[in-house]
Amino acid sequence: QVQLVESGGGLVQAGGSLRLSCAASGRTFSRNAMGWFRRAPGKEREFVATISCSGSNTYYADSVKGRFTISRDNAKNTVYRQSNNLKPKATDVYYCAARGCSKGITSEREYDDWGKGTPVTVSS
Repeated sequence: QVQLVESGGGLVQAGGSLRLSCAASGRTFSRNAMGWFRRAPGKEREFVATISCSGSNTYYADSVKGRFTISRDNAKNTVYRQSNNLKPKATDVYYCAARGCSKGITSEREYDDWGKGTPVTVSS
C-alpha cells in the first residue's frame, strides 16, 4: 500500500503556472506508476496524466497536452504536475494516484491508492 499526500493547490490567475506535488510513502516508490486525475464540480473524476515507474514514459489527456507536464523524482518519492498557461476555471480537485508498473494507464480502476486531493482554482 502507498500513502499519498498532495500539496501545492490554491488560487492562481489565468495564464499563470502552478506546480502540484504528491509525496508518497509506504511501498517502494519506483515500483509505482503514478497518475494525476481531477474532478470538476458536478462531474466525474477524469484522467489527466500518468508517468511510468522509471519516469521514461508519460501520457496525457488530450485536454492538457502541451500545457501540463508530469514528472517524478524517485529519490524524493515525489511526483509533480506542472501546468502552464492556465485557463479560467472553477475549482477542480486534483488527485494523485498509484498503480502497478504494468497496469492500465487511464482508468481509475487500475489505480490502487489515492490521495485526498488538492483544490485548484484559476481566476480570470
